[in-house]
Amino acid sequence: MKIAIGIEYHGAYFQGWQSQPNAAGVQDAIERAIALVGGEAVRLHAAGRTDTGVHALMQVAHFETSVTRPLTAWVRGTNAHLPSWVRVLWAVQVDDAFHARFSARSRSYQYVLYNHPVAPASQHGRVGWYHRPLSIAPMQQAASVLVGQHDFSAFRASECQAKTPVRTMHRAQITQQGPYLVFSFEANAFLQHQIRNMVGALVYVGQGKLSADAFAALLQQQDRRLSPPTFMPDGLYFTGVQYDAVWQLPVSHARWA
Repeated sequence: MKIAIGIEYHGAYFQGWQSQPNAAGVQDAIERAIALVGGEAVRLHAAGRTDTGVHALMQVAHFETSVTRPLTAWVRGTNAHLPSWVRVLWAVQVDDAFHARFSARSRSYQYVLYNHPVAPASQHGRVGWYHRPLSIAPMQQAASVLVGQHDFSAFRASECQAKTPVRTMHRAQITQQGPYLVFSFEANAFLQHQIRNMVGALVYVGQGKLSADAFAALLQQQDRRLSPPTFMPDGLYFTGVQYDAVWQLPVSHARWA
């Protein structure tokens, strides 16, 4: 049978989602825990891979198993074998045709930036930080040009292995909550480091180092070498996946704010 699960994790404790030779990936930890519950090895397939230091409020993955367990066992039993910084939130049996990655219609991320002269202590590792005041209006104007289908080569990591840099951005918004700026993005898929690179460029806009028009020109030039540096991973959260209702999954989105 095939089981889909929702997952939350603190990315600072892992070397990204993907399984690592030293078993330090999120995937490694959860596969070990599920194997202890089911008594057999499993392979997890996720909706999207996150890098080292990137968190998830709602990652979705699936695995196949030949054993029968109550769905509560795949949640509570698995969590009993996991460190406190990663949790399975729900588990459902799904049709054999379901695939956590290929059945997904879109993915959502949020980047949380603490804009204050002093770096946060209680939020260390959980939010990004920039010390000088940022002007949000030009940042919002610049972010709006990201919506639609574009070649995102300007914000693509040099080591990105995606077959095409073209992605469709459904939403690119920036809101302010006191000293926190929350960047919200939804797209059919994302390139490696794409969000951190876009946030880095938008911070340049907020500083006045880059105009909204110049930001739009960067997107059109499709040259990563012309864009500002990649921003820190600390404030990036995988917040959910959009699936067709036919799969009957529980809520697959969770927002930071």
